Amino acid sequence: MAEQLTAEQKLKQLEELKAQVALGGGQKRVDAQHARGKLTARERIELLLDPGTFDEIDALLRPRGSDIPGESVVTGWGKVDGRPIYVFSYDFTVVGGSLSETASEKIVKVMDLAMMTGAPVIGIQDTGGARIQDGPVSLKGFGEIFARNTLASGVVPQITVTMGPAAGGGAYSPALTDFTFATEGSGQMYITGPDVIRAVTGEEISHEELGGAHSLASRSGVAHFAIAGEEETLMEVRRLLSFLPSNNAEDPPIIQTGDDPRRADDDLLDIVPAESNRPYDIRDVITRIVDDGDFMEVHELFAANMVVGFARMGGRPVGFVANQPNVLAGSIDINASRKAARFVRFCDCFNIPILTLVDTSGFLPGTTQEYGGIILHGAKLLFAYSEATVPKISIILRKAYGGAYVVMGSKSLRGDVNIAWPTAEVAVMGPDGAVNIVYRDELSKAADPDARRRELIAEYSAQFANPYIIAGRGYIDDVIDPRQTRAKVIRSLEMLQNKADRNPPKKHGNIPL
Repeated sequence: MAEQLTAEQKLKQLEELKAQVALGGGQKRVDAQHARGKLTARERIELLLDPGTFDEIDALLRPRGSDIPGESVVTGWGKVDGRPIYVFSYDFTVVGGSLSETASEKIVKVMDLAMMTGAPVIGIQDTGGARIQDGPVSLKGFGEIFARNTLASGVVPQITVTMGPAAGGGAYSPALTDFTFATEGSGQMYITGPDVIRAVTGEEISHEELGGAHSLASRSGVAHFAIAGEEETLMEVRRLLSFLPSNNAEDPPIIQTGDDPRRADDDLLDIVPAESNRPYDIRDVITRIVDDGDFMEVHELFAANMVVGFARMGGRPVGFVANQPNVLAGSIDINASRKAARFVRFCDCFNIPILTLVDTSGFLPGTTQEYGGIILHGAKLLFAYSEATVPKISIILRKAYGGAYVVMGSKSLRGDVNIAWPTAEVAVMGPDGAVNIVYRDELSKAADPDARRRELIAEYSAQFANPYIIAGRGYIDDVIDPRQTRAKVIRSLEMLQNKADRNPPKKHGNIPL
């Protein structure tokens, strides 16, 4: 008969078992992870969360039919800046971080808890994908995770942190989340790796070129942030969370920065050039009007002709959408439309007011854009602004031509406060194009077509290169001194803080995908 263990012996047995689980795949594999410049799953969680707040869930769960002491993912909850956060972190030291049936059960459990308790969920990716030995059971696990990603969308913020591979089916869960961070040099995402591509198409490409952090953030736009260093990446995740509410029933956290809400900035008088075709950096405007100049740009490396991101104004988080005159004259193309539409919809999901800065020459022309579906993609942005019920403020700084004027949060799309600087120009199209079309016959008969064209362009500019026609029709609410932009926006946000708007009852709209 086996000797009965004492309580002390049982406690020691528990401690030894948990210590074994905490080592993941063992010290040798932990050392190999460190040698690659990567932290372990638990080390990443400890960096992300407030010190001493992590409570692990299912630490003793093990794969069915296996003697592995733990699983390939670490799950649990903790706090960031004192607010509850759920987290799952793939452990590459355990079977290459591959997803098994039990690993998926751990992830699904914390995602369900996140939705039930109304807290963000963060997934740290370092996985080789489905566990081959588990066959279709692991694929079922991925499907259940994807379903939770979809159900949680718009309920709690979901953030992916890619710090290793996220291959095959493992790449789709990040794509379903709200924001994806990728660590440079280690974070990789792709559906089929270089070996498969080589075998099928004959193309030669490296893992980093195919799905590394920079490619994800600049070429495909799959990642919103590409950051050097794991600790730096996790600190930026914490920074992003500071702008977001815990769930869709809460308002975003207000943090008083001490920056005077009535502060005026004389530099705003000179930032926008008088010549409508001269470029400038829209971020120079943003950083001058937000609290302490602190602007967290999202998708910085993708579709640079559109700038989106978070800042505070009077302590309140605000989502910025702005044309970038420094790139493609601020024109809107397919990628810019996708980028801005998704950002607007996120802000609307989580009660974050939207401030739109307008300076655009229109939608980008050309066969590449037309054949690529610019009509469909541009309609996404129209849909997003029209559908959004959060406070929407738009400021026309300079050019606002054609459909691009309408799409950038215009009064027609249910904008709440629409204002302009004295430098604003609103028209169907720019002076050159308009004169060539409207006065085609006259120019063809003129003795000196070039001189007459210059005269007509000057007349057209004098008529439309100001904001007073649209102000006279009520399409904007005011024309303001640029120096008073910060104060005007903050007062407008205060006025709109109790805004209550409802869309018609329906299951959901059919956004042009």
